[in-house]
Amino acid sequence: MRYLLLMVLATVVVCGGCSDGSSSKPDGGIDSSTDTDTDSDSDSDTDTDSDTDSDTDSDTDSDTDSDSDSDTDTDTDTGTDTGPDCTLGGYVGDVIINTQSNVSTLAGYTSISGGLVINCPSCTDLSELICLTSVGEDLYIYDNTALTNLDGLSALSSVGEHLRIGTVSYGNPALTNLDGLSALSSVGEDLWIHDNPALTDLDGLSALSSVGEGLSIGRNPALTDLDGLSALTSVGEGLGITYNDALTNLDGLSVLTSVGGGGLGITYNDALTNLNGLSDITSVSDYLRIEHNAALINLDGLSGITSVGGDLEVSFNVALNNLNGLTALTTVGGVKISYNDALTNMDGLSALTSVGGDLDIVSNSSLNNLNGLSGITSVGGYLWIKNDASLTNLNGLNGITSVSGGLAIYFNDALTSIDGLSALTSVGEYLRVFDNVALIDVNGLSGITSVVEDLLIRENPALNNLDGLSALTSVGDDLVIYYNPALPDCEACDLLDQFATVPTMIIVHDNLDDLCTPVPAGCP
Repeated sequence: MRYLLLMVLATVVVCGGCSDGSSSKPDGGIDSSTDTDTDSDSDSDTDTDSDTDSDTDSDTDSDTDSDSDSDTDTDTDTGTDTGPDCTLGGYVGDVIINTQSNVSTLAGYTSISGGLVINCPSCTDLSELICLTSVGEDLYIYDNTALTNLDGLSALSSVGEHLRIGTVSYGNPALTNLDGLSALSSVGEDLWIHDNPALTDLDGLSALSSVGEGLSIGRNPALTDLDGLSALTSVGEGLGITYNDALTNLDGLSVLTSVGGGGLGITYNDALTNLNGLSDITSVSDYLRIEHNAALINLDGLSGITSVGGDLEVSFNVALNNLNGLTALTTVGGVKISYNDALTNMDGLSALTSVGGDLDIVSNSSLNNLNGLSGITSVGGYLWIKNDASLTNLNGLNGITSVSGGLAIYFNDALTSIDGLSALTSVGEYLRVFDNVALIDVNGLSGITSVVEDLLIRENPALNNLDGLSALTSVGDDLVIYYNPALPDCEACDLLDQFATVPTMIIVHDNLDDLCTPVPAGCP
C-alpha cells in the first residue's frame, strides 16, 4: 500500500503472565493445652477435702514460625535492557504509528512488507522498533513534535521505496540528529529530508551509499554541513539542496559521481560559499540550477561537468563574480545567466559551441562583456539580452549565425552597438530592439534577410538610422517602429520599399518628423 495516510490500524493489547500476589505461609503453632483437673471431693462427714487441682496446663505453644523468607530473587539485574526478542520475522502489510503505544505493533519484527508511517506528536521513544532491518515500501517520518532522535531504527539497513523525513504539516521540530539511521545503506527511490528546524547534521547517514531516485535536502535552517553523506556515490534521479540557511559547504558530497537522470539544484542557501563538494560530478542529465545563494563567490566545484542535458541557470547569486568553474562545459540545453550583481564576464562559458534552447543574459548589473560566449554558433531557442546596465556591446556573440526563436535586445542602458550580431543571418520568430537609451544604430543586423513574425523597434532615444536592416526583404507579421525621437520617419517608411509583401500591420509614429519626400507607398 503506497499511501498509508488512508489506513486505520487496530491496536491490540495483550496482557499475560499476571499473578494474583497470594501467599500461603504455614503456621506450625500446636496448642497442646491438656486440662487434667481431677476433683476428688469425698464428703464423709469428716471433711477430708483432698481437692488436688492438678490443672497441668501443658499448652506448649510451639508456634515455630517457619516462614523463613527464603525468597531468593534470581532476577539478576545487570542493567542491560535487551529489548524485544527479534523472533517474529516479517510483518505483512502497512503500519501507521500515531501514538506511543502503537510503536509496540512492530516490536520483535525484523521487517515490514509494506510501508511505515511514523506520524506521532506524542512519541518520544522508538526503541521497540529495534529489530527492524528493512521496510519494503515507503518510510515516512513527519509531524513528530516531541521526537528528538530515531535511535529505535538503528538496525534498519534498507528502505525499498521512498524515505521522507519531515514535511506534510511541517516536519519534525524537535529532531536534532539522524544517528538512529546509522545502519542504513540504501534507499530504493527518493530520500527527502525537509523541515527539520533543529537538525544540525546528517552524520547518522554515514553508511548510505546509494539513493535510487532523487535526493532532496531542504528547509533545515540549523544544518551546517552534509558530512554524513560522505559514503554516497550515486543518486538515480537528481539532487536538490535548498533553503538550508546555515549550510556553508557541500564537502560531504565529495565522492558523489552521478546524479543520474535528474537535475542538480543548489538554491536558497544563504551561507554557502563554495560548491567544492561537487567536483567529481561530470554530467547532469537534466537542469543545473545555481540560484539565490547570497554568499557564493565562484562555481569552481562544477569544474568536472562537461554536459548539461537541460538548462543551465545561474541566477540571483549576488556575490558571484565569475563563471570559471564551468570551463569544461561543452554542451547544454539552454543558458540563463541573470541577476548576478557582481558578475563581470562570461569567460567560464568559453567551451560552449551551441545552445540547444534559450540563451538569456538578463539583469547582471556589473556585466561588461560577453566575450566568453564567442564559441557559440547557434541558439536553438530564444536569444535575450536584457537589462545588463554595464554592457556596451555584444561582441562576444559574433559567432552566432542563427537563432531559432526570437531575438530581443532591450533595457540595456549602456549599450551603444550591436555589431556583435553581424554573423546572424536568420531569426525564427520575432526581432525586437527597444528601450536601449544609448544605442545609435542597428548595423549588427545587416545579415538578416527575413523576420518570420514581427519586427519591433521602439523607445531607443539615440537611434538615428536603420541602415543595418538594408538586407531585410520581409516581415511576416507586424512592422512596429515608434517613439524613437532621433530616427526620421522616412527611415522607417523606406523599409516598406524593400519588402516583397506588405506586413500584416504597419505601426510607425512618434519618431523624428522629417520632410522626406516622396512618402513611400503604404507608409502612414
